[in-house]
Amino acid sequence: MNSDAVLSWLSGPPHGQSSGRQDISLAKVVRNDMLSQILKGRLAPGQRINEPDIASRLGVSRVPVREALRELESSGLVVARKHSGVFVRELEPSDIRDLYQLRALLDGFAGRHAAQLPKAARAVLLAGLHDSILAMQDAEQQHQVQRYYGENLHFHWLIMAATNNQAMIEIYRGLVQKLHLSRLKNLSHDYGMQVSIAEHRDIVKALSQGNPQLCEALLSSHVDIAYKRLSGAETPADPSCGNLQTSPPSHQKVKS
Repeated sequence: MNSDAVLSWLSGPPHGQSSGRQDISLAKVVRNDMLSQILKGRLAPGQRINEPDIASRLGVSRVPVREALRELESSGLVVARKHSGVFVRELEPSDIRDLYQLRALLDGFAGRHAAQLPKAARAVLLAGLHDSILAMQDAEQQHQVQRYYGENLHFHWLIMAATNNQAMIEIYRGLVQKLHLSRLKNLSHDYGMQVSIAEHRDIVKALSQGNPQLCEALLSSHVDIAYKRLSGAETPADPSCGNLQTSPPSHQKVKS
C-alpha cells in the first residue's frame, strides 16, 4: 500500500461529506485540494499561500479560494497575517506538546473502547491491525520511513474509527492533521521503528485479550513515548532487548 493510499483518511472530507464535486460547494472542492497539498508537503509549513496561483490552477475565482482559506484557518492549519497574507501553519514546540497530550487521551479512550467490542467486531479490527503491523515491518525492512509513518497513522486510525464516535473521530482527524505539519520536515528520519513496532504488538495483544485497562494504558503510553522520541527527550531502546514494555509504566499500573 502506498503512502498516499494510507493517508487518504487524513486528507478526506469530514464525515458525511461527499468528495464528489457535484455534492459539495466549490469552496469545499478548493479546501479539499489545498488540504491535500498541505498534507503532502507541497505547501510547506511557513510557506505563503498564493491565492491567484491556486485559483488559476483550479480554474476558479478567488472567492472560493478565500472561503476555503478561512475554513482552513478555523481548523488551525493555516494562519492569516495582516498585510502579509495566509501561510501554512508552523507549530511551536508547546503546540506539539499540547497536541500530543490530547492525542494520548483520545488514543487511550479508543483503545479502551476497542477492547470491549463484541468478539466478531474485535476480530475484524484485529485482522486489520495485524495487516498494518506487517506493512510496518516491511517498510522498516525496506528503510521506507515515510511509508512506515503513514502505516503507523493508519494503525491508530483503525482503532479510532472502531469507536464509531463521529464527533471524536473528526476531532482526532483534525488533531493528527496539525501534528502532521510538524512531521513534514523530518519524515526521512528513523525514530525507532523497530521499538515502535514492538509497542504496536503489545497493543494488539491487549486488544486480543479484551483487556480495556491495559489497552488504554499501552496506547496512551505509546503516544507519550512517541512524543519523547520525536522531541529528543528519550533515546529509543535497543530493539535487541525485545519489546519496549509489555505492561504500563509504573505511574500507569493497571490490573490485568
